[in-house]
Amino acid sequence: MASIAYLQQVASQVRRDIIRQVAAVASGHPGGSLGCTDFLVALYFEIMQNNPSFYMEGKGEDLFFLSNGHISPAWYSVLARRGYFEVSELATFRKLNSRLQGHPATHEGLPGIRVASGSLGQGISVAIGAALAKKMDNDAHFIYCLTGDGELQEGQIWEAVMFAAHNKVDNLIVTVDWNGQQIDGSNDKVLSLGDLPLKWKSFGWEVLILENGNDIQSIIDALHQAKLLSGKGKPVVILMKTEMGFGVDFMMGTHKWHGSAPNAEQTANALSQLEETLGDYPL
Repeated sequence: MASIAYLQQVASQVRRDIIRQVAAVASGHPGGSLGCTDFLVALYFEIMQNNPSFYMEGKGEDLFFLSNGHISPAWYSVLARRGYFEVSELATFRKLNSRLQGHPATHEGLPGIRVASGSLGQGISVAIGAALAKKMDNDAHFIYCLTGDGELQEGQIWEAVMFAAHNKVDNLIVTVDWNGQQIDGSNDKVLSLGDLPLKWKSFGWEVLILENGNDIQSIIDALHQAKLLSGKGKPVVILMKTEMGFGVDFMMGTHKWHGSAPNAEQTANALSQLEETLGDYPL
């Protein structure tokens, strides 16, 4: 079991990686990536039984599917820091012929990526398929999926949610990044999501609310609770409240950094707020 202090160190380095990846190519999505960093660190370094040697079939291990694929900088950093590929490869983010495209893809064989993602609304459907395959294989491991709250405006999400409940896909744990922001503004301004806890419950899911999705211990506790609720005939969803841009003061709490890269001065400012704990990769 990793200490919380160590996981916080990893999270700080991942946030540096995110800023440096996006700034180097003046392209990418830093806001949601920074907000979901603590979740991905807790998942990969503490909760999941995962194998960095990486076998596409994923038998005998937990699997993760990223539905909101635009937060790829955070996922790439966590995969690299967890040992799936060399940290130095982060310097190729969004460059021609790189395995680290703006949205995760499989055609270049990047370890850790099992499905292309970024076409919003599809991740839960894919995760359900993987969860049903686990059941057919008598594999007791879990399937995890992360989706954005703005993504819940996609109709396919609710078709998948109905299907999972109807078919008792109870080895599936979905987490919603509930930061209240999307590319064009707040969720409430663009298209209100209504009463999310009641909505998921009415669809037949076990619902957990994580009030601080930027606190690693709280995330670990919520994921452990989700595992305890699993296997009882219902899928589980964690509604995780996060702060978009968490860790960089001028990026926090606004949709403006959903898909905008910082300039040189902003990059220096951001990095000054984030401790280098595991060593920056060379550019």
